[in-house]
Amino acid sequence: MFEIEVELSFSAAHYLRGYKGKCETLHGHNWKVKVTLTSLKLDKVGMVRDFGELKKDLKEVLDELDHRNLSEIGYFKKINPTSENIAKFIFDKLSNKQQATSNTLKKVTVWETETSSATYTPQKG
Repeated sequence: MFEIEVELSFSAAHYLRGYKGKCETLHGHNWKVKVTLTSLKLDKVGMVRDFGELKKDLKEVLDELDHRNLSEIGYFKKINPTSENIAKFIFDKLSNKQQATSNTLKKVTVWETETSSATYTPQKG
């Protein structure tokens, strides 16, 4: 099994509904996102996928979130924009872009600080 990863970042604000504490008010983060792809085989060049192409796809997804109030984006109006839910949002968006490739999107990890992250990995089976 081969595995590749890319990382990009975006800046955005959010607030958490139903949460008691600092995060219930509007605040921002410089989010870091890591995407992991896997493949049983390599392409004719010897790659799982071109890093540049994967970064381009990820950037397109992150552009929807960058410099926005995540709590006001349609998807997050009913679902709290927690790191966990942001990771799933990015995973789902990237999954649609990966359907034409022979690799598998394994997981997405989102850091809201340098020391705090959440990962979404779909359940198999």
